Amino acid sequence: MKTMVSRVKICLMCFICASHLVAADNVLTPEEQADGWLLLFDGETTYGWRQSGNADWKVGDGRIIVTEGEQCLLYTTTQFCDYEFKVDFRATPTTNSGIFLRTSPKPQNVTRDCYELNIAPPDNPFPTGSFVGRQKVEGAGADDAWHTYEVRAEGGHWTVVLDGKEVLEYTDPAPSGRGYIGLQHNSGQVEFKNVKLKPLGLQSLFNGKDLTGWKTYPDMKSEFTVNEEGHLHVANGLGQLETENSYDNFVFQMDCFSNGRNLNSGVFFRCIPGEQMNGYECQIHNGFEGTRDKPLDTGTGGIFRRTTARRVVTNDFEWFRLTIIADGPHISTWANGYQVTDWSDTRKPNANPRRGLRVEPGTIMIQGHDPTTDLSFRNIVIGRMKPRWPGKSAAFE
Repeated sequence: MKTMVSRVKICLMCFICASHLVAADNVLTPEEQADGWLLLFDGETTYGWRQSGNADWKVGDGRIIVTEGEQCLLYTTTQFCDYEFKVDFRATPTTNSGIFLRTSPKPQNVTRDCYELNIAPPDNPFPTGSFVGRQKVEGAGADDAWHTYEVRAEGGHWTVVLDGKEVLEYTDPAPSGRGYIGLQHNSGQVEFKNVKLKPLGLQSLFNGKDLTGWKTYPDMKSEFTVNEEGHLHVANGLGQLETENSYDNFVFQMDCFSNGRNLNSGVFFRCIPGEQMNGYECQIHNGFEGTRDKPLDTGTGGIFRRTTARRVVTNDFEWFRLTIIADGPHISTWANGYQVTDWSDTRKPNANPRRGLRVEPGTIMIQGHDPTTDLSFRNIVIGRMKPRWPGKSAAFE
């Protein structure tokens, strides 16, 4: 009897341990957060997405689901250039759907307006795993089971892994530079979850040794230093540290650490060079009132005086990753890979971002806010957004 009881206890313990090894859906692991991954679907809403047509897109049980309606896309409000991308999908055996990469909202030509990674039966001209109109592979088809796509896009070079096996390698001699991520409704039911993306091609702005590449303001009260661990540190009063280079459309990431409770700082961008923090401000403030969906002072990832972060997901006394993507009038931010801002500046254009929409290049500034300022930063990187087509403006055409 004791032996049987012991075996039951061991089996129960094994079950509990195994359950902890199963990754939760629609969340990023701490390793993914630190590595710069972005969660494109939060498992509960379509925040950061919009529809291009009339289909019954909905969210249920941690999945994006579509069953009927017009042929159309559910696509991200943010455009992306080079990246690693992951998504889980499940479709009925007769479903015809796809993942649209670097897509326009309403693509008309799959060999020009997007890269369509198909989800379709084996008898389809381009079965699952194929780039429609570009390259056919012998895919798994749609079989009402969960499958995983992993994609790497760098310039015109693409690789696609399906369920751990590389099924496609493709090079476009005349690639588009950027576009949205789209989930397609064509025919039949399809579901998606664990939609994740990691920007590639970002370059360091901070060498971890000194302030090379940055302009200091000794007449201001903030003290910017580099400590023995290679972290950028700011303390004391009001001040700014400014990049020597200017940027208009970009992907920016850095790690932040608040060494006090509810400290205030920020990242200013598209700044008028040399002026006192005259740009858009991505707030750094981990305070909230009662619940995390009530941020204090705009909240980390909010755009100060413009839009409040939808939720505070970061903590003081812990390293967290902040991501900003600025693309024309559209600005999106993620904190620890969770999207907290999806905002477009609809004001009239103005060279002064305090007075209107500024899309011209400007510097990036890190803020020292007040005498309590005590924050650290590391892994500061940036990548310029490519134009959709070479020789044209960076804005979406």
